Amino acid sequence: MATHTATPSAPEQSATEHLALEDRIWLLRAMLLMRGIEERAMSLYRQGKVPGSFYDGFGQEAVSAGAAFAMAPQDRLCILHRDLAAHIIRGVSPAQILGQYLGRESGITRGRDGNVHFGDRRLGCVGMVSMLPDMILVATGMAMAFKLRGERRCALTWFGDGSTSRGDFHEAMNWAGVQKLPVVFVLENNQYAYSTPLDKQFAVDPVERAAAYGFVGLTVDGNDVEAMFEATRAARERALSGGGPTLIEAMTMRMHGHAAHDDMKYVPTEQVEEWRKRDPIERQELRLGELGVDIEALRVAVQEEIEAAAQEALSAPMPDPAGATDGVFCEREAEPLGDGQAPWSGFAARALDAGAEPSRNAEAAAATEALS
Repeated sequence: MATHTATPSAPEQSATEHLALEDRIWLLRAMLLMRGIEERAMSLYRQGKVPGSFYDGFGQEAVSAGAAFAMAPQDRLCILHRDLAAHIIRGVSPAQILGQYLGRESGITRGRDGNVHFGDRRLGCVGMVSMLPDMILVATGMAMAFKLRGERRCALTWFGDGSTSRGDFHEAMNWAGVQKLPVVFVLENNQYAYSTPLDKQFAVDPVERAAAYGFVGLTVDGNDVEAMFEATRAARERALSGGGPTLIEAMTMRMHGHAAHDDMKYVPTEQVEEWRKRDPIERQELRLGELGVDIEALRVAVQEEIEAAAQEALSAPMPDPAGATDGVFCEREAEPLGDGQAPWSGFAARALDAGAEPSRNAEAAAATEALS
């Protein structure tokens, strides 16, 4: 029987050989943006400006940042509610995200959906639904389409440990394994399915089930953004080479309640404190600080960007009630999902080798050049 007690470990100080310094800074910036945007949104929620409840991913920033950073523009992502860094990496602006939280016309869904239910289809991201893990089925379906069309593309999705107890998790895993589909499954193991701890959820760690479905399963330190990148990069390469899916179990901790209304009294204080010592942002700051990166300058720049985005979102108009039914039915020919941004320097290098213009990658790299 697998044990379910996740023991924090010291961060590895060496970077993966596939990450340049500008990449490592980009990863830290994405995590800082995620945390800062969510902290600003939580403040707005408490002021009564964010409708509904609010869900954040405090302490889990590395899982989405590292995984999304390894995905190419033509890949497709199903992003969940604690994975905001993936939206940022794909190219969604902080102002759009805050506009979404506030229910404004400037948001991704233009005020027509819940504050965490969004995905910018123009950037290859599918909007999530609350019933988890439904997006596993969507990612598997997209991967099946890639295979049938003979396209060199990969799908990626995230889901929580509680999702692995549902039938659709097993159905998707089985089909992906049988068909050897180009899909990466990221199990965001944050220790609790709402208030249910791991030892009350399953007798065998879900990552061990991957072998039963015929593909690779591995456990990664989900609070190490560079480890997440490397595991996902390798999984993507495996998928594109015909090796089938990979199930990545990212060990992390949900440092806040399930949502804003949850006080987390069911979580032992010592468990929270144990995980606080390996905060993913602090770990990456330590690495880059030792390399001479001005961490404080980066933090100030990110905070200024978030504040400007908040003011832009707050000044955006509310949606016109007359347009509430717009888009309920598809009234014109549906457009395919677009390509997202891919800041990793590895994609830029491959584009240069192929003689293409890596404009999006160059633009993303320029955003961090002054801070390296």
